[in-house]
Amino acid sequence: MNSATGGSAGAARTRPHAIVIGSGFGGLAAAVRLGARGYRVTVVERLDAPGGRAYVHRQDGFTFDAGPTIVTAPFLLRELWELVGRNFDEEIDLRLMEPFYRVLFEDGSRFDYNGDEKRLREEVARLSPQDVAGLEHYSAISREIFRVGFEQLSNQPFSHFSDMVRVLPDLIRLQSYRSVHGMVSRFVRDPRLQQVLSFHPLLIGGNPFSVTSVYCLIEYLEQHWGVHYVMGGTGRLITGLVDLIAEQGGEIRYHADVTGITVADGQATGVDLADGEHIAADIVVSNADAAWTYRHLVPAAARRRWTNRRLERARYSMGLFVWYFGTHRQYPDVEHHTILMGPRYRELLEDIFKRKVLADDFSLYLHRPTATDPSVAPAGCDTFYALSPVPHLDADVDWQERAEPYRQAIADYLQEKLLPGLDTAQATSLVATPLDFFHRLKAYRGSGFSLEPVLHQSAWFRPHNRSEEVRHLYLVGAGTHPGAGLPGVLSSARILDRVVPDAEFFT
Repeated sequence: MNSATGGSAGAARTRPHAIVIGSGFGGLAAAVRLGARGYRVTVVERLDAPGGRAYVHRQDGFTFDAGPTIVTAPFLLRELWELVGRNFDEEIDLRLMEPFYRVLFEDGSRFDYNGDEKRLREEVARLSPQDVAGLEHYSAISREIFRVGFEQLSNQPFSHFSDMVRVLPDLIRLQSYRSVHGMVSRFVRDPRLQQVLSFHPLLIGGNPFSVTSVYCLIEYLEQHWGVHYVMGGTGRLITGLVDLIAEQGGEIRYHADVTGITVADGQATGVDLADGEHIAADIVVSNADAAWTYRHLVPAAARRRWTNRRLERARYSMGLFVWYFGTHRQYPDVEHHTILMGPRYRELLEDIFKRKVLADDFSLYLHRPTATDPSVAPAGCDTFYALSPVPHLDADVDWQERAEPYRQAIADYLQEKLLPGLDTAQATSLVATPLDFFHRLKAYRGSGFSLEPVLHQSAWFRPHNRSEEVRHLYLVGAGTHPGAGLPGVLSSARILDRVVPDAEFFT
């Protein structure tokens, strides 16, 4: 069994032991925070390398970030480096994107979404002059929602219903009962601008027409801190966090597939692995998918709230189809981040989230990191990934049969719209479907972002950071509070500082 470790093993054995299941951003951040508080930390990862959804694929000289591609709240990462006495900015090279995203519409128009207020107003004026004032009003609302939803609530554990009651007046005042698209539509009228300002929930697994307008805060979050790329790829952050854990004396064990969390007298006592090994622990932190954790790892007898029936009736985020590909040539006119809006918006989202059918049309997020970072491709080549939201595995889609035709449809579309000659320029190709999320990442129903962030599945209504079922069991990652996205999962680890007892508690 492979591992990465550091520090003095003998001294570490005397410290209380924390097991972290999974090495995604939430799990690695949790490990750093627990290590800084005196715990001996073991991270168990079923794959051959760290990252989870942020795993790195390397193929034919190309480097592909499997999942997250942007950094929007870098202070959350700087905190982790500071806990180990290291300087984030000396080790990690962040580049501000300009524009943040280029949005291309089916009618041939485009919108460059950026962080400069003057230029953003100019873009709106170019597309829809009558909506400039509406943009300013919406930005003010987004800022107010951010100050409550992110600054005040994202680091709150919501362990008790009284925590929810306390914030209800603010949520009502900010009209959180509206959807993101409903809120946007109050201020801007042009359908294209409504799409530009409302697509952000898709980055965390939500339907803009149904997720709570609390997620309008993402617009201001991006404006406030910017949208960044990490030179070397997002995987550079993963290797950096692994280094921090090793420096603290923590251990990461790969090919360590957890089959169960052991519970005695209502308290987590460790984990069982597929190879028969049991690892004892004082606390267990699960960065595995929250629904998978309760459905498959926590014994049914230990669960009262998150029963199988409740998990099966919950609403889950959409699935993802991701095509990673490299080209022998470069496309210098293509931005780092491009969003291609298809011919339908609301109707396509209804196909994905409600009807659960695989439509013939699609909207795409196209990532071209070589626009900024030539190190992720051979010389003279480009690295891409094209992401299409699709239904999760509740849909009647045979991905073993449909994956290649769907990939080819995306390739044909990109060749027609943006990447001429793509059919002969392809150098390498790799595909991930909801089946891969299910089998490889143990994502319940193959969802890309765990539970859908609708209002009745947010904050207290989400699986708690401190398990309400088992003592000394904690959850981090997309399926717990505050939710998916890099800021969300890093904040879920930050909450552990408020709910996990100090290491001295066990001595």
